[in-house]
Amino acid sequence: MPLRVRPVRRFTQLLVGLALYGWSMAMLVRSQLGLDPWDVFHQGLTNQLPFSFGQVTMGVGALVLLLWIPLRHRPGIGTVLNVIVIGLAVDAGLALIPEADGWVERIALLVAGVVANGLAGALYVGARLGTGPRDGLWVALTARTGLSIRVVRTALELTVLGAGWLLGGTVGIGTLAYAVSIGPLVQLFLPWVQVPLPEPDPASETVPATC
Repeated sequence: MPLRVRPVRRFTQLLVGLALYGWSMAMLVRSQLGLDPWDVFHQGLTNQLPFSFGQVTMGVGALVLLLWIPLRHRPGIGTVLNVIVIGLAVDAGLALIPEADGWVERIALLVAGVVANGLAGALYVGARLGTGPRDGLWVALTARTGLSIRVVRTALELTVLGAGWLLGGTVGIGTLAYAVSIGPLVQLFLPWVQVPLPEPDPASETVPATC
C-alpha cells in the first residue's frame, strides 16, 4: 500500500518500531543469556571484525538486501530504513545500557528485551511499509523455491545460528526463549498496532482506464 495512505501514522510507527527493535537487541546483548539466531551471527562477526555491533548489523542487512535482486523481491521504504535505523539504535542502546551484574538483572533484561522485540516487530510490520531484509529473504526464497516457509526459515536461521556460534556469538537460554516467544508476542501485539488501510476497489482493478 502506497505511503500516501495514512503517511504520518505509518511512518512514525515504522521509525518507533525500528528504534525499539534495535534497543531490544541491545537489552538482549547486555543480558548475556543468548541472542536470536541473526544476532548470534552479528555478534560473532563483531568479535572478528573492527566494527561495532550496529555497524555489523547494518552491513549484514545491506548484503542480505542485495540477495533480493536475483530473487526479484522488491523492497519498501521500511526495508531500507530497517537496515539503517536498527543498527543506529542498537549501538545507542549498547552505549547506554550497562552490562547486568547478577542473575536477577540479567533475567530482567532478557524478559524485557524479548517482550520489547515482539512489540517492535508488530509496530514495524503493522506499518505495512515493507519487510526487513532478513524476513524478506526467506519470503523470497519460499516464493522462488516452492518450499514451505517452515523449511526455508528454519534452514536459514539454523545456518546463521551455527555460523554465529562458531564465530563466538552468544547462544543460551535467551536464544530458546526468543525462539518460542517471539511469534506469539508479535501475534499478540499486532492487532493493537496494525494500521487499518482501505481495501482496494475491485472495480478499479478490473475495469481498464480509458483515454
